[in-house]
Amino acid sequence: MNKVFGTIKKTQPYLGFLILGGILSLAPALVANTQWFLFAWLTIFAGFVVYSIASLGMNILMGYGGLASLGTAGFMGLGAYLTMVLTVDLGLSFFPVLILTILATTVLGILVGLISLRVEGFFLAIATLVIAEMLRQVFQQMPLLGGHAGRTMPAFPTISIFGIAEWTLNRNQTYIMLVIFLVIAMFVTQLLFKSATGRALSAMRGSESAAAAMGISIFRGRLLAFALASGFAGAAGSLFMFFMPFTNPNHWNLVLSLFIFAVVVIGGVRSVAGTVLGAFIVFAVPQLFIARLPIIGDISGMDFVFTGVLIIVVVLFYPAGLVYMPISIKNGITKLINKRKKGGETA
Repeated sequence: MNKVFGTIKKTQPYLGFLILGGILSLAPALVANTQWFLFAWLTIFAGFVVYSIASLGMNILMGYGGLASLGTAGFMGLGAYLTMVLTVDLGLSFFPVLILTILATTVLGILVGLISLRVEGFFLAIATLVIAEMLRQVFQQMPLLGGHAGRTMPAFPTISIFGIAEWTLNRNQTYIMLVIFLVIAMFVTQLLFKSATGRALSAMRGSESAAAAMGISIFRGRLLAFALASGFAGAAGSLFMFFMPFTNPNHWNLVLSLFIFAVVVIGGVRSVAGTVLGAFIVFAVPQLFIARLPIIGDISGMDFVFTGVLIIVVVLFYPAGLVYMPISIKNGITKLINKRKKGGETA
């Protein structure tokens, strides 16, 4: 019996990821009755899914590696532009483009990881911000990438099987494909967290000197954290282009990096479910609900205000993240009940 319950406990997160993927995949059917909802809501949900993937990489880097980065938007932009060039100019299909994009952004992440060995904390965040801004300047100045005006590519990906059979996905199919990749990213992240590598990264986050004393390689740990985070960001940028096939340099700016950073803080550090929850709150809630409120919804920049206020509330009352809020409330109620019981017994 203990083995059965132990197996259920181990598989519970993965079953939850599959259920979440199934629910998100229903979005096209749920909003298909009205054409306006089909376009607007599906675009919002697709953006939320893409940013969730990038945020999972940030959680690996920050939550387990203990490394601060403000360069996520730059890696996402690199993934988006590489996808455009490989698809439009070289004529490659979806899977080769995605694989090459992930490899390229991962290699760049390893190079950034090498730089990170020289700097710490605030200086590391500044270094990653500079790298992201350098990438954005490259996007602006290269005519091949469309410069300031940006560039488009054919809508939705073409799937090819060994050049024999190929077909182009429609809008709904592309969205479901994004959801599938989100579930895969959640599985990969959860498996990493539970592995010996995840435990080594966690030890490194707590104290690098103590981790080194236990035989953990700080060099390999940092490189791995940056490689995974940048690979996730590159994949997210690539998937972004396949669903919303237009990009310009202004999209991949510091604000996006800060929002992704906020996702991890609000949702929950070292939590896969918390990261997805945080991405929904930061990227979907302002567009789905706050923008529709009377008066408030007409004020420009309310998404910034909403995210800023929420960060303050989370830091003050739920520093571990909103995903742990039910547990925190339950523990608070339990303490209150126990306190009253002790008071009654004393009386």
